[in-house]
Amino acid sequence: MRWEHPVQFASQSDVGFRRRNNEDSISVRICKDQEGWRDHGHFFLVADGMGGHAVGELASKIASETVPHTFFKNKPGPVDKSLKSAIEIANQVINERGMANREFMRMGTTCSTLCLCPEGAVIGHVGDSRVYRVRENRIDQLTFDHSLQWELIRQGRMKPEEVYLNEPRNVITRSLGPEPVVKVDIEGPFPVLEGDRYILCSDGLTSHLKDDEIGMIAKYLDPSDACRLMINLANLRGGSDNISVIVVRVGDLPDGNLSQEREPEPEPELELEKDYREWLWLAGVWGAALMVATGIVTWLLTKFDKGEFLAFGGMSLLVILLVRKVFAQRESGKHQEYLDKTKTVEWRPYRSERLKFNTDFLQYLTTMESELQRAAMEEEWTIEWSTHNKIYYEAKEELEQKRYLKAFRDFSRAIDILMTGLHSYRKEMVHQARWKKGPPTGQQDD
Repeated sequence: MRWEHPVQFASQSDVGFRRRNNEDSISVRICKDQEGWRDHGHFFLVADGMGGHAVGELASKIASETVPHTFFKNKPGPVDKSLKSAIEIANQVINERGMANREFMRMGTTCSTLCLCPEGAVIGHVGDSRVYRVRENRIDQLTFDHSLQWELIRQGRMKPEEVYLNEPRNVITRSLGPEPVVKVDIEGPFPVLEGDRYILCSDGLTSHLKDDEIGMIAKYLDPSDACRLMINLANLRGGSDNISVIVVRVGDLPDGNLSQEREPEPEPELELEKDYREWLWLAGVWGAALMVATGIVTWLLTKFDKGEFLAFGGMSLLVILLVRKVFAQRESGKHQEYLDKTKTVEWRPYRSERLKFNTDFLQYLTTMESELQRAAMEEEWTIEWSTHNKIYYEAKEELEQKRYLKAFRDFSRAIDILMTGLHSYRKEMVHQARWKKGPPTGQQDD
């Protein structure tokens, strides 16, 4: 990554529909000068506190303050080591605070961080909050969930479909605070390309939105619109937890800068030679398989000697070809690692899904918007109807003319206006219920 790459971001944290206080915390630090960026990079963090009420809120607050403060205070050096050290220090601070007060014992928090620096994208991670990357037509989850479900899958003790049906999703196996020492996962550095989008989020989002929905929203909406739509959908689907989201977009290099370097295309001759070897290997496998089949048929026709010879010879050839293939792949991997030892290595993501614009999801948004609009009228929410109607009718016209991307953006904005009214209505109801004044005006029974 280069200093000249513009970075656009948006962040938002919401209490959700079922919690009284927000135990999530967010921290963003964008470097103001090239020297600071070269030493540390742009920094993003999401923390989800645990322990209940003020305890979890305190833990995530300590993490969101201590990690960036320590990270930027560290002397310039390898970003991965500096980030790991900062998270470990935050763990110590939280643990000491918990041990000093009986009410705060065992408090903890998740912590997922992203640094965009000269080396690329570096991630420090503890817990089940997540960091995603959207690149072209794919969303990659770059962090491993430190949860009971994911650990059971990694150990091979249960299949994913069995785990998700039988094990609770909110049991995490690693967090900052409960223990004096914590293992921090460092991922990357990953290459950063123009147009990449990164999403940091707490499990209040991922428990209600699928990966492809998160990816599509981040890919086709501006970061601020994407944050709002993700949180709005999570709330409309239950809002069972606090919801925190950061969306980061890496822009194109300004005019006058060299375009971003990409991996060179393979030489056509080398590709042809590689294809020739692949076809030759496949031909050998098919020939060996044919020998085995012929030997079995010959053996069944009572010509035992010839049948056994053909079957044994075919099996031997097949084993030799497979062994050679394994060793060839190992040598190729070692050779490629040697060639790329000075380059950034991009490891495979923990989970990946292809993206495409889904008109069914757009239809879902239109239906959701209509239901919200009807509820707003019936319950008399406070809505800026002139602004809403302008955006809404433009969205409908764009949908009719099959300008799906524009319709997608406008429906998301119309939903956001209605959700603002819903939040105000909910606050009013809570206030009036607290003072025992009954429902808002216009809601009395007939």
